[in-house]
Amino acid sequence: MNTLTDRYLAATLRSVPAQRRDEIATELRASIEDMIEDRTGGGEDTAAAEREVLTELGNPDELAARYADRRLQLIGPTYYLVWLRLLKLLLSFIPALAGTVVAVVAVAEGRGFGAIGPGLVVALHVAVHISFWLTLTFVLIERAQPTADLPEWNVDELPDVPAHRGISLVDTIASVVMLVVTIGYLPFQHYQSWVHTTDGDNIPLLDPALWSFWLPALIVVLVADVVFEIVKYRIGRWTWPLFAVKALLNLAFTVPLMWLALSDALLNPALGERLTWLADADNRGLLNALIALGAAVVLVWDLVDTALKTRRQAT
Repeated sequence: MNTLTDRYLAATLRSVPAQRRDEIATELRASIEDMIEDRTGGGEDTAAAEREVLTELGNPDELAARYADRRLQLIGPTYYLVWLRLLKLLLSFIPALAGTVVAVVAVAEGRGFGAIGPGLVVALHVAVHISFWLTLTFVLIERAQPTADLPEWNVDELPDVPAHRGISLVDTIASVVMLVVTIGYLPFQHYQSWVHTTDGDNIPLLDPALWSFWLPALIVVLVADVVFEIVKYRIGRWTWPLFAVKALLNLAFTVPLMWLALSDALLNPALGERLTWLADADNRGLLNALIALGAAVVLVWDLVDTALKTRRQAT
């Protein structure tokens, strides 16, 4: 006879260890019969009493997990915090590092901005693989060893109260990345630009004659800017001495750039061979004026913005 009790027992026993099935079946059937007898003793119908008892016992898979002392969760509280801490640590730098390496290799192969896509795809794939394999490892550990002798937490692990910083790490990283990209692009454009001769040879955007002094000098200023950004972050806030150094570095880069543009010594004269509109002196003069004006606007805006930040944080 296939009663509700028989079906309930079968559903429960299929998920418990085989060596304990007979013991659990005997114990569970006796408990169910006792609970049904208690209800029918009060005048309740047997079929209704059986249904209510089984409903009260709940999902047979959950009951089987209790008999087997098995957690119904992917990663339980024993290992959860360890898993989460390690996952955050690995995701914080490995995908970005892998994506950067792929992008750099693609740039070296001459893909230019097309290198960004493969770098992002690789970073995403690495992040997915780290998440999957690390989680699978902890799932196996959880099933093999539900309890662990992990170090007890103590108050010495409490982090210090974060100090208020006027300069964020995100802003610093963004500034350093922009500077490094600019430093890298100056020599890169000499060997790979978007303008080529009819024979396919590269035409640098900037006048190659500038490598005799001005481009190395500007690179030195940009390197000094990178050092400045790191020092500024270490200090944690703007001060008037920092503002003065920032202003000097900005002027040391912008003034030569404007002078070179206005004296028509910045752009490569050979560009006019492929870009016919640059062969016209008026067009070339207009472009140089726009470059100088843009540099001046950026300089003034940056100095005003930095001065306002310094005024707020230095008081």
